Amino acid sequence: MALSIKTDRPPLAMDAHGVARVGGSRVTLDTVIGAYKSGASAEMIVDQYATLKLEDVYFAIGFYLSHFEEVEDYLRQGEEEADRVRAKIDASGHQRDLRERLLARRARKQG
Repeated sequence: MALSIKTDRPPLAMDAHGVARVGGSRVTLDTVIGAYKSGASAEMIVDQYATLKLEDVYFAIGFYLSHFEEVEDYLRQGEEEADRVRAKIDASGHQRDLRERLLARRARKQG
């Protein structure tokens, strides 16, 4: 029997916000690669995220290894954007004293 080589649709896609998602799930490439860089195997990643398929995680890791500089740039840009958003939230003051307000609310309900 001859092996039929065909090209499947890659299990990576950019969503409307420019975030790379893996295997048609909501799990981001950032999440999968972060887990991989932390020492998780593809199997361990699938165990953590039930919506992922093992072959999609292997593909994502392979893509990362094959396009290392490009993916690292993408990851770095995502981290920089997250830092900007956090700074904006911190500057707005909406989160200031949140913990204390929540604890006070719980104490009133319990008291």
